Amino acid sequence: MTTEERLVADFESTGLTVGPQLMAYHRAEMNSYGVIPAAELGDLPDGIYTRIAGVVIARQRPGTAAGFIFLSLEDETGVSRAIVNPQVYERNRVAITRGKILWLDGTLQNRDNVVTLRASAVHVLNLSEAETRSHDFH
Repeated sequence: MTTEERLVADFESTGLTVGPQLMAYHRAEMNSYGVIPAAELGDLPDGIYTRIAGVVIARQRPGTAAGFIFLSLEDETGVSRAIVNPQVYERNRVAITRGKILWLDGTLQNRDNVVTLRASAVHVLNLSEAETRSHDFH
C-alpha cells in the first residue's frame, strides 16, 4: 500500500491512523510555506502574524460567543487552537464548516500559557482523501 492508501484504510476502519499523523507526511511542504508546528507556537511572542495548519478535530460555536467559531487543529506535534470572528466566518463559511484540513493565517495570542491564533484567512488543504472526523458544534 502507498502511504495515502494506508491512511485512507486506517481512517475508514478505525477513524484514526496507527502510523504517523497525516500532517507528518507534509511537514517539509508546510515548513516551506511558513506553517508553524503546534508544538512551537508557545515559543512565539504575543501579537506575531503567523500561519498554522492541521486536521480539524473540533469546531465549536457556543451561543454565548457572539458568533465566534473556535477551531482545534491537529498536526504531528500536537493541537493548535484558533478563533474565527464572525466576519471571517461569513467569508469562509464552507471552508470552516466542511474543510477537513485547514491552513489559517492570523495573529497569535500568547497569554498566560494559552496560545490561540486569531484567524484572518482560511484555506482548505487537499492533502489526503482520508475521511478524518471532527467533533463539530457540540
